This record gives sequence, C-alpha cells and structure tokens, in this order.
Amino acid sequence: MKLYLVPTPIGNLEDITFRAINVLNEVDLILAEDTRTSGKLLQHYSISTPMQSYHMHNEHKISDSIIERIAAGTRMALITDAGSPGISDPGYLLTRKAIESNIEVQALPGATAFVPALTVSGLPSDKFVFEGFLPVKKGRQKRLLFLKEETRSIIFYESPHKLGKTLNDFMEHMGPDRKISVSREISKMFEEHFRGTVQEAISHFQSKKTKGEFVLILEGMM
Repeated sequence: MKLYLVPTPIGNLEDITFRAINVLNEVDLILAEDTRTSGKLLQHYSISTPMQSYHMHNEHKISDSIIERIAAGTRMALITDAGSPGISDPGYLLTRKAIESNIEVQALPGATAFVPALTVSGLPSDKFVFEGFLPVKKGRQKRLLFLKEETRSIIFYESPHKLGKTLNDFMEHMGPDRKISVSREISKMFEEHFRGTVQEAISHFQSKKTKGEFVLILEGMM
C-alpha cells in the first residue's frame, strides 16, 4: 500500500524527473488537481494512466474513499497543476489520512516555485520561512504585524491581481526600504526577476500589466 506524491513542472515541461514519469506510468490511477491541465503533461510524455479529479473543493468528500481504494491495492499518485503536492496545493489532507491508515507515503523530489526564486533573489537563503499566500481578508493584518519582526527571509506566493495590494501592505507594515525580490513565470519564456526595495517594486509593477504567478522573497528585519 503506497501513495506517491509526484511534483510536476511549474512551467517548462522538461522540468520533470525520469522517476516521476515512470511512477505516473506504473500506477493504476493519477489524482489530478485539474485533469485538463494535467492531461497536457500526460499527453506530452505519452502517459495513458487514467486520471481522477482531486482538488480543494472535493478533497474532504472523497479522501476517505481514496484511502479505502489504496488500502485495497489500487496504486495511486497525486499531482497538482504545477509543483509539489502539499505546497500551497492539495496534498496535506490525503497524506495525513494515509499515514493514519498505515499507508506508506512516498514524496518524489522535484519542481517547486519558491526554491529557484529564493536562490536567485540575492537575499539570505540559509534561513527562511515559507508563508505561501497571505489571508485575503480575515487575519491578514494580524499576520503582517506578526511577520514585521521576522528576521529570516520570508517567502510569499501571490496572484497577479493581488500583487499591488500585497506590495502596498508590505510598504505599510515593513517600510519602503525593505529589500524584496519578485519572480514570475519561473522556467517559462518570459521569466522575470525584479530585485530592489518595496517602494521600487511598487513603482516597477504599477507601470506593467502583470501576468503569471508570483513568488515574493522579502528581506527579514535586520
């Protein structure tokens, strides 16, 4: 009995391991966040394994039945649209239930957006904290006030239409001179990395039409 957590490319389809391809070929069923998105990846690598949708809107309803099927001998792999399952994506709940049911969980190493963003940021990478997406409303200000005193580099994920609000929140709570690195479209054709202060980032992205998912690396309090 085993559940595989398989990372998928965050952009460039070549950013997948040979082992990941082998596992996706060998399992009986692939649990996919979006079968349409994952279908393109599977087609690219001629993987014909059946898929089933598993995402944040249905995971609480179907996770128990999935665990029962794995316990009965069905070999399954969990993938998300991009990156490693469980990192700001579905995966935690199913992993926890598998462990509680004495099912082995094996996570393959592979693509995740924040690692390349951190390593090219020019900010300290020996110690860091991963925050993922900030709360949209409830708890947002409280979280920012808490992080104001964080001394390690802080990693955030953000969507294009919320980037401006988040940068302005950083300005308000951390100040205009705090250093930041903003990365988008990692491993894709239009990959971009902006490095500067929070104030400079606000000016830079105000004049640009933002597209793609963003990784923000914010300098810790000195």
